[in-house]
Amino acid sequence: MPKPALVVTTHFADEIEVRLDRDYHARRNAQGKPLTRDELIHASAGAAALFVTPFDRLDSEFFKQVSPSVKVIATYSVGVDHIDLQAAASRNIAIANTPGINADATAEIAMLLMLGASRRAYEGQEMVRTGTWTVSSLLGWQLAGKVLGILGMGRVGQAVARRAKGFGMSVHYFNPTRLPAELEEGAVFHSSTSDLLRVSQFLSLHAPETPLTHHFINSKTIDLLPNGAILINTARGGIVVDEDLIAALKSGRIAAAGLDVFEGEPNLHPGYLPLKNTFLLPHLGSATVETRLAMATLALDNIDAVLAGKPAPSLVTKDPVVA
Repeated sequence: MPKPALVVTTHFADEIEVRLDRDYHARRNAQGKPLTRDELIHASAGAAALFVTPFDRLDSEFFKQVSPSVKVIATYSVGVDHIDLQAAASRNIAIANTPGINADATAEIAMLLMLGASRRAYEGQEMVRTGTWTVSSLLGWQLAGKVLGILGMGRVGQAVARRAKGFGMSVHYFNPTRLPAELEEGAVFHSSTSDLLRVSQFLSLHAPETPLTHHFINSKTIDLLPNGAILINTARGGIVVDEDLIAALKSGRIAAAGLDVFEGEPNLHPGYLPLKNTFLLPHLGSATVETRLAMATLALDNIDAVLAGKPAPSLVTKDPVVA
């Protein structure tokens, strides 16, 4: 029996590549950059499944034209905002993601961004590398004793909360539903985002990008934050209105920002680049050997299950929750 064709849009660890060749006729993306919509549609002809990344934008037009042979699409991510779920459902194509795996890795990056932004790490690196180092010339802001507001208390938010407490921070959070006491671990719940913002000296974003959260951080919500607050984003770039955040960073209304995600990435708003008070990373949230291997394994487990007619570990529901 011939192996099913699987379109693969990126490269993986050797262990995953071996599994791909063993179980599938893998159609790999050889051009080193994301495929265009037309290229992805062309590659899917006769394929049973697609293994994609957040850089692959699967919109309604894609699903109108994708090959009827495609039964399942697995994304190498927790978030699914790059996929039109309604359009996928209309074609009866199962969508799978990788929830619950990246919490620790992403929480570590959130803490790196928090420390890097608050302690002016970019400026410090620049001084060392350019030979302009002067004693005690960079005064930042310590985490101890500060209020950390967490917008979205899923698995990643909870992992950040645990780490922040180790730095002596007081954790407050907003979530659509309040967590049980054993998961709150002493964190203070706010039933409205406005109340959370007003107390958040540091604000860390961990919500999915939805119509409700798209461009949530804007000039109006920034004005609710304490003066000189520090913003951290490891969730989705589309939650932030770039122009508004850049203006607040320039004026000092926001003291600093640590950003791992950007709207339109891998491109980002050029206004961030000259700012000294931004600590910027190229979407490294889940980028550890352990996490990426586990994510790819789960994605392939989902594809295997759907094509075998068996229950899949993590198919996306109508209202997916970002962990």
